[in-house]
Amino acid sequence: MVKVGIIRCQQTEDMCPGTMDFVVASEGKMAFAEMGPVEIIGFLSCGGCPGKRAIPRARMMVDRGAEAIAIASCISKGNPIGFPCPHFHEIKEGIARGIGPKVEIIEWTH
Repeated sequence: MVKVGIIRCQQTEDMCPGTMDFVVASEGKMAFAEMGPVEIIGFLSCGGCPGKRAIPRARMMVDRGAEAIAIASCISKGNPIGFPCPHFHEIKEGIARGIGPKVEIIEWTH
C-alpha cells in the first residue's frame, strides 16, 4: 500500500474537514485509482497564502515515509468554494524541488 501525504488549503479548513480526501484515498478512487487504496500518513495545510510552508511540510511527510504527495483538490480545483489557489503551480513546483524526483506528486484528490 502506497503511503501518501496530503497538502490542503488552509483557508478551506473552516468549511471542509477533508472527509472526501480520506474516502477516495482509502477506496483507491479518483486521483488514487491507478495506485489502489493508499495509506494517508499526513494531512497538513499549505500554511496559508502563498503556500510557502507546503514545501517543508511535504518534506516532513516524505521523511516520515510518504511515497507520494497529493495536493488536495481545494488547492488545484478550488473544491468546495469554486476558487482554485492562484499559487497552485508555484506550490507544486516548490514541492517538486523540495522532495526530489523519487516521490510522486499527485495534483488533485477528488
